[in-house]
Order: sequence, then structure tokens, then C-alpha cells
Amino acid sequence: MSTPTPDSPTIADPGPLGLAAFAATTFVLSVFNANLITDQKLISVVLPLALFYGGLAQLLAGMWEFRKGNTFGATAFSSYGAFWLAYAAYAKFVVPGLPVSTAHQASGLFLLVWAVFTVYMAVAATRTTGAILAVFVTLAATFIVLCIAEFAQSPDTAKAGGWLGLVTAVCAWYASFAGVTNSTYHRSVVPVFPNIGEHLRPHRGHHGGPVAGAHA
Repeated sequence: MSTPTPDSPTIADPGPLGLAAFAATTFVLSVFNANLITDQKLISVVLPLALFYGGLAQLLAGMWEFRKGNTFGATAFSSYGAFWLAYAAYAKFVVPGLPVSTAHQASGLFLLVWAVFTVYMAVAATRTTGAILAVFVTLAATFIVLCIAEFAQSPDTAKAGGWLGLVTAVCAWYASFAGVTNSTYHRSVVPVFPNIGEHLRPHRGHHGGPVAGAHA
């Protein structure tokens, strides 16, 4: 990481904010997907969270990651912030106008593109920390299972996707907790399992450059 200059002042790590915003919104939606709350009319409680916390706050975290020069964090937070904004618009304005018999295909396609994105971000996350990698692996599984559930119109599969989403939210909260706690204490208090990728591939004599997104 380069040394800040007077023209590029140091800013706080936006990672814990982005992770917390993602975790909270994912948790609330997943409660409904897992059928822990059965009254689906209450699912609209997700929309303000998706707009302002999972959406706007996470998008801002992504912009600040660009400012810090963190390509991984910028791509992740900006994209998932946009995901939640798109979800809110889709649920509020698009779904009511879709044909009932084929609406599941549109939802499945919506989830499919995010599953693809999350899978390759999970690959990139192997160069960050174990805490971050856990978020992306569980999130990829969540998107894949929910995508299958939509195309297959399988309530049981959707419920499984909801439980995976709850696990994802817990992982994201943990990573956020670790980030904000370690930053506040100015030392490693909560483990994040750094350089996890080095343990997932055969040892090599030479390693690449700085790990993008390792602080996220």
C-alpha cells in the first residue's frame, strides 16, 4: 500500500460498514426465505433496509474502497450495494407486473447473474482473509440454491437457500465485527485468518504482489 500524500488523505476502512450493511439486509430477507416468519406480507420490511443500508450505505463503502485503492473491496461493495437497490426496485415495481405463470423465470435469471458474479469473487477472495472468504463461499452457495429454487419452483429448496443466507449474514457480521474491533483496538483482537489462500494451494517458492482486499 502506498504512503498517503497531502493530496490523498488517509480515510477510515469502509470494510466493516459495507459488511455490516450487507449482513443486516441479508439476514432479514433470509428470515423470510427460510420461512422462519411465515407471513409473506411482512417481507416489505426488507425494502427500506435494501434501499438505505444494504443499498446506499454499501454503495458508499464501495466508493470509499475505490478511494483507498482496494479493487476487491470496491468491486464487491459497489456491486452488492447495487444488488440491494436493484432488488428493492425489482420487488416493488417489477414483480407485481410479471405474469404469475412465468415470474419465477425472471427471478431465477436475476439470481443467476449474481451467482456467477459471486462465484468468481469467491475465487478472488482466496487472496484476502478466511473471514472474507467464508462470506463469499456461503453467499455463492446461497445464490446458487435460490436460483435453482426459482427455476424449479421448489419451496423446500428456497427454504434451504434461506438458511444458507442466514449463515452468510452471520459470516458477514463476524467479518465486520473483526474489522471494526481490530481497527478500534489498533491490534488483532478478533481473528480473521489472513492469507488463507496460501493454505489452499501448493507451496511455491515465489508469491505475487500485495494482496488486494486483504484488509476488507
